[in-house]
Amino acid sequence: MKTDELVTMANQIAAYFRAYPEDEAVEGVADHIRQFWDPRMRDGLRGHLAAGGEGLDGLAKRGAERALGAA
Repeated sequence: MKTDELVTMANQIAAYFRAYPEDEAVEGVADHIRQFWDPRMRDGLRGHLAAGGEGLDGLAKRGAERALGAA
């Protein structure tokens, strides 16, 4: 899966959780990534985070970092 597709998906997940209180939203994004993304998708996102995470909105980035232990 292409990096831009992963970024789009992570941002869509974050948009869904945006109405939640901050910590619940971050955990919601993280939990979704842990439960529903396959290892290749998580590895791709982990690599993108390591390179700076360009294009990820703040909530998506924080959730991804929590899910992937990149924080």
